[in-house]
Amino acid sequence: MSELFNFDQPLSRDHTNSLKYDARQSVFGKQDVIPMWVADMDFATPIAVTEALRKRAEHPIYGYSTYPESLYDALIQWLKCRHQWHVERDWIVMSPGVVPSLHAAVMAFTQADSPVIIQPPVYFPFFTAATHTGRQVLENPLQFANNRYQIDFDHLAQCATASDLLLFCSPHNPVGRVWRQDELTRLLAIAEQNNLVVFSDEIHADLIYPDYQHQVLAKLANNQSSIITAVAPSKTFNIPGLNLSALIVPDANHRQAITRAFDTLHASAANPFSITAFEAAYTHGEKWLDALLIYLTQTRYLVSDYLTQHLPQIKLISPEGTYLLWLDCNALGMSDSQLKALFTQQAGVGLSPGVLFGHAGCGFMRMNIGTSQQTVLSALERIKQAISG
Repeated sequence: MSELFNFDQPLSRDHTNSLKYDARQSVFGKQDVIPMWVADMDFATPIAVTEALRKRAEHPIYGYSTYPESLYDALIQWLKCRHQWHVERDWIVMSPGVVPSLHAAVMAFTQADSPVIIQPPVYFPFFTAATHTGRQVLENPLQFANNRYQIDFDHLAQCATASDLLLFCSPHNPVGRVWRQDELTRLLAIAEQNNLVVFSDEIHADLIYPDYQHQVLAKLANNQSSIITAVAPSKTFNIPGLNLSALIVPDANHRQAITRAFDTLHASAANPFSITAFEAAYTHGEKWLDALLIYLTQTRYLVSDYLTQHLPQIKLISPEGTYLLWLDCNALGMSDSQLKALFTQQAGVGLSPGVLFGHAGCGFMRMNIGTSQQTVLSALERIKQAISG
């Protein structure tokens, strides 16, 4: 199937029940904002996915569904070819998204009131996965120096003695780090020494910029049994609204515990359309992804150059992966509420305030560049005008 990849083509998402667009009034208090917050893209999903969904929709019954073996085969083949990771069929547990999986992991591997380690600034459901299930948050904040984030391994080793579970983000949302092999090996050593289960959220693993390479945490482990890996086509192929992901759980007892937690939540992921899209994306989406990565790389440079030339008060934390940019706005000398007002009310650009990702995100903003370069440029121009007054 031939396909032209035109990521510059504008596609209106208004009146599609889009959280990103149709909820602007409720989220930002005004409709006239360029929305660059929630983590989905404004690009059409691969044609193969659309065609598969259309074909499935032609059958007029949309009942309860099971997972076909072809779905598992598609995922196994993708991980083998794209990440050189051999996964056994029995290791795979399907799930209704990574956020429910975070909650399930906390329920499965910790007791009430026990601490769960997270590494802020980090995707905010990492916090609520602990607090909403009656656990404590044990923060191992990332260290920020010389415009780069690092793991505080000495502090992590201390935390590991007091907890049974680390919620790990790789690549990291929102700071954009793609962790190096030596960093992951050191993390694994701490986990093994303390019998720490690591839930590794790797759903951005396919979105890596040139000169960087994603390393699957479990693949580096001497014993994969303590690693739970979350993977999904949702971010990669822009189908997050279909709510289907997978957990790779090599240990049989851990699989049973995770499955029991999902049963407790009564959370089913079996949906005739999500199943169809999942399989089609992993089977036919590779060329689309390769084209997307070229486009996102160009957009990343566009933002970097623009900020350097026109907005030196805002520093881009050099992104190594994801389509989410982490912007250091501390030089503007504003509080978080003032920053939000500047971007939303004055500039008319809807970003995610860094404080949402924990106290370590104060003074930062997260920008989603998964949209046309013209839209990105328009947003930057609005920000420039708002700051120059």
